[in-house]
Amino acid sequence: MNLYVISGVTGMTGNELARKLIISGNRVIGFDNFFASSIKSVEDLMGNRNFSFYEYDLNSKEQMEDIKTVVLSTKDNCDAVIYINCAAVVHTEHFYHINRTFETNVIGMKSFLDQAIEVGAKTYINCSTSEVYSMNSWGEGGVSEADYITMANAEHSQRTSYATGKLLTEFFMKDAVDEGKINGCSIRFANVYSKNELYPKHIIPHILNQLKANGCVELLENSKVNYRTFLHNEDSCAAVIALMDSQSALDGTVYNVATDEEISILDLVALCAKKLGIKNPKIEFKGYRASDPVRRLLNTEKIRTRTNWRPQIDLRKGIDMCVEAMRK
Repeated sequence: MNLYVISGVTGMTGNELARKLIISGNRVIGFDNFFASSIKSVEDLMGNRNFSFYEYDLNSKEQMEDIKTVVLSTKDNCDAVIYINCAAVVHTEHFYHINRTFETNVIGMKSFLDQAIEVGAKTYINCSTSEVYSMNSWGEGGVSEADYITMANAEHSQRTSYATGKLLTEFFMKDAVDEGKINGCSIRFANVYSKNELYPKHIIPHILNQLKANGCVELLENSKVNYRTFLHNEDSCAAVIALMDSQSALDGTVYNVATDEEISILDLVALCAKKLGIKNPKIEFKGYRASDPVRRLLNTEKIRTRTNWRPQIDLRKGIDMCVEAMRK
């Protein structure tokens, strides 16, 4: 039995990770401050003796000391301690305001990493973001981890402040591994979604909720030309587990985790409408976001080569799962 310590445990990736790890016979200590989630996502785990939940904030030194104490009192009964940092301020509207993202995404991550090292954790998984690719977010075959990055800067907009912070966490991760302090890696996820997602401004629940309410959806002007890929959280969790299970992959480097199933935002609206049984959905365009790349397409050859991970849930099946959850 391993002991897993998961920040942001009620979020999209965190809750499903906790579920899969407990089913596999492990112990999970998880915490969240419900910034963009709810206890509902882990309600089914609350009675499990191998799951301990704390309504804690990654940025609270006192609460993180409590987590450290719990870990130290539990670790001797486990084979290994593994930290997974899923906590993040992730919605696009916050990317343009550095003070909303910096503390959690940079300082919080570094403090959580330091704690993992202090308690003797074997592994640390750092959940990063495909936002780091900024204005070079696509290319023939998708952008790879080794590609050089061209970022928008303060002369263009504040959007890349979020990506810059996340990029810095990848350097923290690599440095800790290179210095022999811990094993681990960073993961650049691209547009994770979930049937349990409660944050209404993320694009898939936004489209589904508005279409269900009135058959019309409000989108940014950018959506007229934007294309994206979408990754179901069961696949994002499977990627984390695959990397943790591959010792050679825990070399401090970065892994893209995404699908290659690219779709325009307009076609995404049509797909969601079809799944809801709505004909001819109306779209109203309002507002514009600067430094928003037209496409984001990631190359996932690296993780596919180093592990057996492959995405299993295509977008149509994933939307079906979201619609079914909504109807319940």
